[in-house]
Amino acid sequence: MGSVSTDEAMRRAIELAARGLGTTSPNPVVGCVLLDAAGTIVGEGFHAYAGGPHAEIVALAQAGERARGGTAVVTLEPCAHTGRTGPCTDALIAAGVARVVVGVAEPNPVASGGTATLRAAGVTVETGVRAAEAEAGNIAWLTSTRRGWPYVIWKYAATLDGRVAAADGSSMWITGEAARMDVHKLRGTVDAVVVGVGTVLADDPRLTARNLRDGSLAIRQPLRVVVDSSGRTPVDARVRDAAADTWIVTTADVGADPAGRVDLAAMLTGLHRRGVRAVLLEGGPVLAGAFLAAGLVDKVVGYLAPKLLGAGPAALGDAGIGAISDVIDLEYVDITPIGADLRITALPRKREG
Repeated sequence: MGSVSTDEAMRRAIELAARGLGTTSPNPVVGCVLLDAAGTIVGEGFHAYAGGPHAEIVALAQAGERARGGTAVVTLEPCAHTGRTGPCTDALIAAGVARVVVGVAEPNPVASGGTATLRAAGVTVETGVRAAEAEAGNIAWLTSTRRGWPYVIWKYAATLDGRVAAADGSSMWITGEAARMDVHKLRGTVDAVVVGVGTVLADDPRLTARNLRDGSLAIRQPLRVVVDSSGRTPVDARVRDAAADTWIVTTADVGADPAGRVDLAAMLTGLHRRGVRAVLLEGGPVLAGAFLAAGLVDKVVGYLAPKLLGAGPAALGDAGIGAISDVIDLEYVDITPIGADLRITALPRKREG
């Protein structure tokens, strides 16, 4: 393999980091590519699971002596503290790496300072390479670390006219199998799946993530969270089975909002304390409306089926919007066909003032 640019190496490091999505919390996803002095890739690594070796350590082990005088390209600023593993800055310095290229700065004050440590040891450090891409690939962890509660993705499936069920309440198979499998893939990247008790009573979902190849349960399951103000979740509901951990959240657990319902912000803070950094909101229209009204949704993923119902519940309930001037503006970031359906990904625009 010939030499590669640091820009190309960072692109590869971002690809590697994505392999850790869903298994590293409460740690970030991180990718690292090591180049020797001639610019040839001699080591690659990513952080695979919390408590496991960091990306830099994996790449250094692969490179061995070839790392000396070379360049480490890493998506997140190397840590300078000792947690369950030692500081990556010390390992890079000990390996004789001459240059470190960083995508995004470390936002956690406890772990920051890696750049300064490296420079003090005579290592050249370059920051901000493919920063936007590196940020996007680690957005859930970065966002939750900066503000103290998880990154929330609202996912829904609806007909083209925005209905999530027919007038008689039936809702099975609005979208096709490819879209349903894509949802399982999405579940596999988050730490918790959240629904309201209404969804549990109506559909009795299991809320587990399954392998795309054979339909079996994935090895790692997100925490199942049921927002249930007064504790109406049946004792025999499928979310209470042994397939995954479950938290039935009542007002007794986290307090109530002014309407007497579960305080969603307090619930998210509680999830953050449990190590949850990314949440998939799969609740029905009422819960989705409550999250949006409170400004707690960071990303929207909608699966739209080429079908029309004309009646039945809409995807979104009351979100506290009384006038068109208060509309929640979204920015499309991706529109992808999934089988016969469309997956639309959008980000709520920040409101001025």
